[in-house]
Amino acid sequence: QVQLVESGGGLVQAGGSLRLSCAASGRTFSSIAMGWFRQAPGKEREFVAAISWSGNRICYADFVKGRFTVSRDNANNTVHLQMNSLKPEDTAVYYCVAGYPVSYTCTYYRSYEYAYWGQGTQVTVSS
Repeated sequence: QVQLVESGGGLVQAGGSLRLSCAASGRTFSSIAMGWFRQAPGKEREFVAAISWSGNRICYADFVKGRFTVSRDNANNTVHLQMNSLKPEDTAVYYCVAGYPVSYTCTYYRSYEYAYWGQGTQVTVSS
């Protein structure tokens, strides 16, 4: 099993920045991919970003390209999401995810059913 714990959420004004972090523990194998989903009130959960173990494959949803950056620190089993130029529509609960996708493409990473999920952290962007 893999346990994921997010941190770094909060309240920020539009145009501001936040950095989310996720610490993984348990049986984390070297091939594990990690990433982020989000869910806004009344909306379905949606893919935000993902990164392969090596960092050679990084995938983003179209709505965050150029504003968000995903990175990972394998020595400390952590993944980060740097969020800049935040908009009110970015308000959501952000979930850290991890899993072992069998394909290396962004199309697959975006639709893959990640096996492990964190409890979520609230991000609120005020206008």
